[in-house]
Amino acid sequence: AAGCAGAFVFAWTDSWHVAGVEIEDWDFGITDRARMPKPALESVRRAFTELPFPAETVWPSVSVVVCTYNGASTIRDCLRGLAELDYPDYEVIVVDDGSTDGVGDIAGQYAAQVIRTKNRGLSAARNTGIEAAAGEIVAFIDDDAYPDPQWLRYLAYTLLTTNHAGAGGPNIAPEGDGPIAECVANAPGGPVHVLLSDREAEHIPGCNMAFRKSCLQAVGGFDPQYQTAGDDVDLCWRIQQRGWTLGFSPAATVWHHRRNSVRAYWRQQLGYGKAEALLEKKWPEKYNELGHLTWNGRLYGRGLTQGLYLFRGRVYGGTWGTAPFQSIYQPAGSGLWSLPLMPEWYLIVFVLASICMLGLLWSPLLFTLPVLLLAASAPVAQAALSAGAARFASASGPQKRKLGLYLRTMMLHLLQPLARLLGRLRYGLTPWRYDAPGFAWPGPRTTFAWSELWQALPERLEATEQALRQKGAAVVRGGDYDRWDLEVRGGLFGAVRLRMAVEEHGSGKQMVLIRIWPKFWAVGVLLALLFLLVAGLALLDGAFAASTVLLLVALLLALRTLLECSAAAASIYSTWPRSKTRAPVASTERRRT
Repeated sequence: AAGCAGAFVFAWTDSWHVAGVEIEDWDFGITDRARMPKPALESVRRAFTELPFPAETVWPSVSVVVCTYNGASTIRDCLRGLAELDYPDYEVIVVDDGSTDGVGDIAGQYAAQVIRTKNRGLSAARNTGIEAAAGEIVAFIDDDAYPDPQWLRYLAYTLLTTNHAGAGGPNIAPEGDGPIAECVANAPGGPVHVLLSDREAEHIPGCNMAFRKSCLQAVGGFDPQYQTAGDDVDLCWRIQQRGWTLGFSPAATVWHHRRNSVRAYWRQQLGYGKAEALLEKKWPEKYNELGHLTWNGRLYGRGLTQGLYLFRGRVYGGTWGTAPFQSIYQPAGSGLWSLPLMPEWYLIVFVLASICMLGLLWSPLLFTLPVLLLAASAPVAQAALSAGAARFASASGPQKRKLGLYLRTMMLHLLQPLARLLGRLRYGLTPWRYDAPGFAWPGPRTTFAWSELWQALPERLEATEQALRQKGAAVVRGGDYDRWDLEVRGGLFGAVRLRMAVEEHGSGKQMVLIRIWPKFWAVGVLLALLFLLVAGLALLDGAFAASTVLLLVALLLALRTLLECSAAAASIYSTWPRSKTRAPVASTERRRT
């Protein structure tokens, strides 16, 4: 029922012996001591007859949407696979998004409804498919993928037996696509799913996903601003924002062709970098200070980059080996060792290289050369470890062929973060991004407001948080042991924290007080002081040019920290007025105060 390739069934009788002695109170078998069938045998037989799905299942209607743009080279495999699906009630809708290679004519040769539109992007094409869909469930598959024959049954059954708004499954690279495609399948940046548990997902890739049509309509479909990628991530987040969940079926498999050239892979990763920039503008709270996406779940798939962690897995055996099952636990990676996994690590290498170049003006700066070499070697070491963990179906040939596959995969592990970084920088997702709503002095301040409409403190904080998010602020909630309630990030170096308290004055009247103070990133402050100190040493040594450059860097870091804190403070003050007579966030309070 879970889609396993096979199962072993162990059966026994009620006749049971230990050390030659018969155990007379053992009655757990499916036959009795005379080997005659018990009712349990019929139950087992009936259960296996109904696998993988009960015979009386009433299957919902499904509309399969295939969006294509110049996908003539792969869409035949996709449509042929859809025609061979083992499902009683489904339709296929092909949306030709302004293709110029005749892909629409190819789709017309199959039992599919073909809709031709102008080239408007992937999200718009998917919305067109949703509008034309007649099924209760709308499933999506890419034009360069083809499904397993029971793909729809497993997706639909997951939605039938749960309250999930959508469901997805794995996508596997098929064999025989060539050595480059095989290396790309083992490279980072592919379509992977993010799981919160074995059956619940945080994200399901767009090449293999299905949703209840009512849920798609409730959230307004896909956001048209995502023209090539990122639309599936945005949709998953909006669905979860509604309080709905996403399911995962490991047997709902599609076979997804990977890019078969380095150039195509590079362009794909550039597009993903653009999508990340667009997602960060819409969902700033999903990204950390460096602009890196943080998932609550765990990523599953091939090609994930191996971190340079000092500790691998730990085997849990229990005290004196008393654990009934021994398990391997992976320790959480530290933030320091996770930094080389980010595309922005290349920027750190660039900064270190610039400092070394400045050493031509003042030779003591050349002492940073070993640090530069260490920083530059980290991605290479990660790429080598990741390529070493790759699995190649065609690696059974000569040793030279194996070496070529590993070297190509290692090169792709180095290229992928660089392409992502360039895509991010091109569309504004940078560590120095700055979108100030105004300027407000970020010094510590206490302000208050009188309200005659009673409201619980958690509700007031939630209203403040939602108002800040609507203004585009990146807001983080305080934890159980934090002495602050909300933190508004201004950027990489600075933020402002807020703590709220309520005084009860009877008859539903309240005095709401908030305390605001800046929070500086310690590393940023230390860097500014370090550059200031080195600038002073260079000045004492007579290296005026190097001293000037280093002093400017220190001043820029300090100024940047101040501006980021002021931007965060301005976001709070635009939401929570500084006036002592005006009311807090909720509009109902403003009318009644």
